[in-house]
Amino acid sequence: MSFAPNIMISLWKHLVLAQLDCDRLFNSSYLYRKVKWFSIWREASWLLQWSEAIGACLLSLVLMLAPFVSTSLIGVLLMAVTGYWIIVTVSENKPFGLTPIHISVLIYWFIATMATALSPVKADAVSGWIKLTLYLSLFTLGARVLRSPRLCNWVISSFLLIALIVSSYGVRQQYLGVEQLATWNDPNSVLANDTRVYSYLGNPNLLGGYLLPAIALSLVAIFIWRSWIQKFLAVTMLGINTACLFFTDSRGAWLATFALIFAMFILLYFWWREYLPRFWQIWLLPLVFGCLGGMCLVAILGVESIRLRFLSIFAGREDSSNNFRINVWEAVFKIIADYPLTGIGPGNEAFNAVYPRYMDPLYPALSAYSIFLEHIVEMGYIGFSCFLWLIIVTINHGITQVNRLRESRGIQGLWVVGAIAAVVGLVVHGMVDTVWYRPPINTLWWFMLAIIASQSEKKTVSV
Repeated sequence: MSFAPNIMISLWKHLVLAQLDCDRLFNSSYLYRKVKWFSIWREASWLLQWSEAIGACLLSLVLMLAPFVSTSLIGVLLMAVTGYWIIVTVSENKPFGLTPIHISVLIYWFIATMATALSPVKADAVSGWIKLTLYLSLFTLGARVLRSPRLCNWVISSFLLIALIVSSYGVRQQYLGVEQLATWNDPNSVLANDTRVYSYLGNPNLLGGYLLPAIALSLVAIFIWRSWIQKFLAVTMLGINTACLFFTDSRGAWLATFALIFAMFILLYFWWREYLPRFWQIWLLPLVFGCLGGMCLVAILGVESIRLRFLSIFAGREDSSNNFRINVWEAVFKIIADYPLTGIGPGNEAFNAVYPRYMDPLYPALSAYSIFLEHIVEMGYIGFSCFLWLIIVTINHGITQVNRLRESRGIQGLWVVGAIAAVVGLVVHGMVDTVWYRPPINTLWWFMLAIIASQSEKKTVSV
């Protein structure tokens, strides 16, 4: 009777790499034995004795400057991150601490490399491949540095403080007014002149995506930070971040927030369930989601601006924003039909080189307006499948670590809870937009994955 379920469990564990001893796989490799020779240099270096703190400073610098500086400067910072990660890695004298997420990210990178090699616009695809490689180096350095609870709290706090500045300026724009830099509202709608805040990021949809991780991490910071002043600061961050996201009027970010809250409350319920009285173990989630659903329903029915914005999601081509996306998607499907397996190569430059051949002249676009379609266009169905697999592996690994840390009462598990919820929110937002290909959000995507990967159980592997 239990034969079939056991097979399914075994298949699932193989799918998410749960049974793979990543450290033993890598640390026993020929490459690692060669690289390990550099550890002698590390032992003699005074500077590398502070390698983890230096890495944390680099990560914090990228996250703190991303909303304010140009893309080129972020690229320079990411090159510094990449160079530093190489130096630290080749001089490592301890186990690497690899996880299933590292393996899936590595395979994801290999597929992107294959898509670049087979791209019809190779020069443009190489540029996108270099950018992707730089982002992945931020993940690998983050997964290493954030293993320290102190440094993890430091880097996350740095991001939350900067996000508070960004969201505070957005709230200020709402009440004092701000010039709308583009036609972000349907000109035929009664909301045509409605203010949509964009803070320092220049686009309300981009700002909405940026604030999703800030909302998730500021919520769990309420429980992690110990002093009442810190908790008050976390509550303030949560309130201002949420208000600013609401003022963006970004429908994709609104839907993503619902998904984020759903994932967050389920994980927090799982974290504290055994400490709750039996009544709350049974009824807490239904009551919470029922109240939230009721509040949303009252807001939609009682506030005209919210109701019109929400109903525009289902307006089809009657809404100008929807109509624009639909026309872009139709052209994107034509590209996919011509390059189904490996796509046109990674990066917006490859997309900009190919898309004009297929587009309606009235609907120019810089991306596919869906992270899922963007992956199929850039890396084909092979790359898209790997992207979905990466998400599955990440969430499964994160839940495994939350369970382990819950049993050991490791408070760092709540950072993993926040990161998982942020990943869910970013994925939902990405279904209808590609703003998280922009550096301020792309850095946060890989930073969230680094938080989850960093909290793995440490294993000592003899080689």
